[in-house]
Amino acid sequence: MNNIFFKGHGLGNDYIALDPAKMSFKLTPRTIRALCDRHWGVGSDGILALGPSKKADFGLRIYNPDGSEAEKSGNGLRIFGCYLYHTKQTRKKHFTVETKGGLVEIHLELNGHGYVNGATVDMGRASFQPISLPCTLRVPELIQQPVKAAGQSLRFTGVSVGNPHCVVYKKQEEQWTRQDLLEIGPELENHIIFPKRTNVQLAVPSGPRAISILIWERGAGETQASGSSACAAACAGVRLGLVKSPVRVKAPGGTLDITVDPQYNITMKGPVTEVARGEISQAFIDGLR
Repeated sequence: MNNIFFKGHGLGNDYIALDPAKMSFKLTPRTIRALCDRHWGVGSDGILALGPSKKADFGLRIYNPDGSEAEKSGNGLRIFGCYLYHTKQTRKKHFTVETKGGLVEIHLELNGHGYVNGATVDMGRASFQPISLPCTLRVPELIQQPVKAAGQSLRFTGVSVGNPHCVVYKKQEEQWTRQDLLEIGPELENHIIFPKRTNVQLAVPSGPRAISILIWERGAGETQASGSSACAAACAGVRLGLVKSPVRVKAPGGTLDITVDPQYNITMKGPVTEVARGEISQAFIDGLR
C-alpha cells in the first residue's frame, strides 16, 4: 500500500486516478469528498478507481466529488487511459475499459516526447428512451419534451450515453449565460422526473457542424468541460436536425470532436494532460478516521 495518486485533466475537467488496492483506506463517500475538496484535500472533479474486469482489459469506477458514483465520464476515460499508460500498467495504445455505463474502447495518442496528449474513445450508443436515463415521463422518446425549471418553460431532449443527460437547446442567434446555468442546472439535475438525477447541458448551434454548451454535472455542479456531455449534446443536436456529424462541441474549457453515426454510436476525440503524481500523506489519512 503506497497511497500514490495520479492527477490529470481533459480541457480543465480534472480527476484523481488511483488503485484502491494500494490505498490504506477505503473509498467511501466521506473519503471521496475529502480527497476532491479543493481547499482541504487534493482537489478534483472526481475519482477514477482502477478495478478488475472479466469483460475488458481494465475495470473503472467513477466517483463524483459529492461521493456519489457516476456510470461514465468521457474526460475521465481519457484521463484514465493516460494514467494507465504513464504508470506502465499497459504499454498498449488501444485497450478496452469496463464502466458501469458500458464497455468502451480507448485509442491513445502520443506526442513527440512519448507522452499521452490525446485520446479517441468509442463511447457506445446513445438512447433517447426514458427508461435508459431514467426519466418518469411516459413517452416513447425524450425529444423536445416540456419541463419547467427556474421559473421558465423549457423543452429538453433526454439522452443516455451510459449516463443520463438533459439537453436544452436555444436557437442559433440566441445564447445562454452562466447565470442561466447556475439557476437552471441544479433544478433540472434534481427535477422530480429524473429519479437518479441528471447531467444538464445548455446548448446552442453555432454552425452546421458546431455547437456551444454550458455544463452542469450531476454531483459536481458547473464544470469547464465534460466528454459525456459533449456526446449527449451532439447526439441531441443531430437528432433535432440542428447540426450534422461530425460535430465540434465547444465548452468553456475547450473543444471536443464528436462523431455520431446513423445508429447513434458515438466516438469522442480530445486532449488529455497529466498534471501531477503524489502520495496521500499519513496525516491526511489519519484525519479521515
